[in-house]
Amino acid sequence: MKLQILIIHGGNTFANHSDYIDHIKNIEIDKTRLYSTIEWKQTIPNRLGVNYEVLNPRMPNASYARYDEWKLYFEAVTKVLDNNVILIGHSLGGIFLAKYLSENKFPKIIDALFLLAAPFEENGESLGDFKLGTNFDKLNKQVKKIYILHSEDDPVVPITDSDKYISALPSAELVIFHDKGHFNTEEFSGLVYLIKDL
Repeated sequence: MKLQILIIHGGNTFANHSDYIDHIKNIEIDKTRLYSTIEWKQTIPNRLGVNYEVLNPRMPNASYARYDEWKLYFEAVTKVLDNNVILIGHSLGGIFLAKYLSENKFPKIIDALFLLAAPFEENGESLGDFKLGTNFDKLNKQVKKIYILHSEDDPVVPITDSDKYISALPSAELVIFHDKGHFNTEEFSGLVYLIKDL
């Protein structure tokens, strides 16, 4: 039987709808970001091989993500999962998984949780309704192995957020990279190695 991996991608969120509209009105477009690109989320199935089934759902409205909408869709996705799943959350997907698993009972056995360049916010408004609570006991009890991956040169999420995750999840393993930015690369051999080493 193939080992399932579920990847939750990133997105943007705002404190309120008017902040979202202001963002759209004032956005400056870098033409190079409009080119078609391939990221590790698309190449990882081939890199891992035939023993893995990689699921990569598109979460609702990634440009103006709302936690309750993501939660509803995520719970629908969990119905097709097997036990012993690996969960991977990249950026906003990482804080989503941390929040969801801290507040809810996951219906399957989780072999590993990978949080990649995940923002950590308990207070404030920059992440809207994705803000974390302060009780991570439920998350810790549901996951066999937790990895926090971050790059020192991440231009989106400060490296200090990984320290906050380690404080909240002391059993987690911290893996620091030096030159991977926000992990928007075509290949991510470091992640492939960690998954195969489980």
